[in-house]
Amino acid sequence: MPIAYVLLNTEIGSEREVLQEIKRIEGVQEAFNLWGVYDIIAQVKADTIDKLNQIINQKLQVKKVNNKLTMVITET
Repeated sequence: MPIAYVLLNTEIGSEREVLQEIKRIEGVQEAFNLWGVYDIIAQVKADTIDKLNQIINQKLQVKKVNNKLTMVITET
């Protein structure tokens, strides 16, 4: 089962709103606010790598997210 961690930068002040929206997305297992360069980290799981890519590239296109960095786990 493919897993990825996605780091997101949000517009200032929208961290909580974006976090709540991300937690409702199918495939997002966990999501947390961060202190530092990125504002949110989300763990995403899917049945296939194609489904994982779809979640990350389409469903995680949330308003008020300025950019994101995705790290796919190669071994579990």
